[in-house]
Amino acid sequence: MFRNIVIGVSGGVDSAISALLLKQKGYNVIGLFMKNWDEFDEMGACSGEQDYRDAEFTCQKLDIELHMVNYVKEYWNSVFRCKLGFPLPVSFFFRFFFSYISAFLEDYQNGLTPNPDILCNKYIKFDLFYKYARGHLHGDAIATGHYAKTSFGNFLEHYNANGDVNLLIPRDTFKDQTFFLSGIQRHTLSRTMFPLGDSLKSDVKLLARKCGLERLAHKKESTGICFVDIDSGHIVGTHGGIHEWTIGQRCRLASYLRPYFVAKKDVANNTIYVASGHEHPSLYSDIINASAPNWLCNDPLGAGTSELRCRFRFQHTKPLVDCTVKRTKGNTSGVVITLDKPLRALTPGQYAVFYSGSACLGSARIISASAKVAESENKLARVGVEERVRSMKQR
Repeated sequence: MFRNIVIGVSGGVDSAISALLLKQKGYNVIGLFMKNWDEFDEMGACSGEQDYRDAEFTCQKLDIELHMVNYVKEYWNSVFRCKLGFPLPVSFFFRFFFSYISAFLEDYQNGLTPNPDILCNKYIKFDLFYKYARGHLHGDAIATGHYAKTSFGNFLEHYNANGDVNLLIPRDTFKDQTFFLSGIQRHTLSRTMFPLGDSLKSDVKLLARKCGLERLAHKKESTGICFVDIDSGHIVGTHGGIHEWTIGQRCRLASYLRPYFVAKKDVANNTIYVASGHEHPSLYSDIINASAPNWLCNDPLGAGTSELRCRFRFQHTKPLVDCTVKRTKGNTSGVVITLDKPLRALTPGQYAVFYSGSACLGSARIISASAKVAESENKLARVGVEERVRSMKQR
């Protein structure tokens, strides 16, 4: 019944191995790469172009036909023409993108915080993609590299046209993506294969190395930074964007009795360390490294002055705290600020503002913050925590 299978090829290892497993089952596999966004990395390179090159590499290796659909123009036309009030073209693609954007903006207007992954899967990947695959590429079913299962089987071996399909948690519960698939339509789910439903991420990477797709096994993951308990080193959740979180923010992770709060962000490893409880000691700091101050007075650390006693705040509504400001060792421009009293949620990127009496002396951008008493202990403990995190991420 199912012969032609259209698989979403993203350029990542999961979709590549899913395509391989489909080939091994004897299906006629057709690859489809979707470009939905012009995304540039910190060096100005378009990551979407690299993903497409990796998708081409995958399909050439597996001898699979590859198609590409580019929705970037339709996406931007939909958003900006809507805002400008110009007449909107009625097209197949527009209707779905407009539904996606409308739902997204409507939530924001109502004071809600929408989940873009759930909306994208609902309106685009499992709607627009599904219809394109079935209507234009004549696929009997679609497949993706998501870690999920259905009651119809990973390869629809238990398909029942008159039965109800259920979305199930996969074998790899850490990589479980059913949360993000919860909004898709059942009729689409009934004709969707999840070849990785019984696979572990470590197995997927191992198979990629064995079949000549090793470069994909080492490719940076597009999903999920980890939330790591700063005390135990255990991964307690994942999230898609480190930029969305700030120090002290509540994480609202499910299944935990005490709330978690962001304590530290490790940008290099895409990891957020979280602390259990609003008053956890790791949320408090009294040592601040800051950039060169912008003084609104004569430089108080000039002319041989070693330190400045003044008052500090980093949020305009917070009370002032007494502090000592010194030049950074080996650095004539930066400063180290030692607070007389630890403060909660001191956040890199915000500003330390200095006062003396009623005078505002100036400000400096916060680079990092830590606790004086626990600094040496945390540094040693964090080595072990980070090692555990790295080993778990390699699964």
